[in-house]
Amino acid sequence: MADRLSDTFSALADPTRRAILARLALGESSVKELAEPFEMSLPAVSKHLKVLERAGLISRSREAQWRPCRIEPRALQEVDTWLADYRRMWEERLDRLEDYLRQLQSKEKKHGRKR
Repeated sequence: MADRLSDTFSALADPTRRAILARLALGESSVKELAEPFEMSLPAVSKHLKVLERAGLISRSREAQWRPCRIEPRALQEVDTWLADYRRMWEERLDRLEDYLRQLQSKEKKHGRKR
């Protein structure tokens, strides 16, 4: 069985599912409302929703005849936590690059070189 983070990345790999999440970030929607911008059947959209639900990215409930879908930010928080170490590493590398470039510019100014 794959770990939860792998399930999340697998679900996010599909552009249709990412678009569905973007719509749900604006608020709850029904399957029919989520299907509107896509040229696919309701069963096809439902399959995408099942993948998102299995990954913990969305939840669905039943309110009379309406079955709203909502985003579950906790799963995205897990991705953000995983990415934090990489974000920190790249920020440190970019900071070092910035320092190095400033040193080069300072040396060029001292030696009177202009570009």
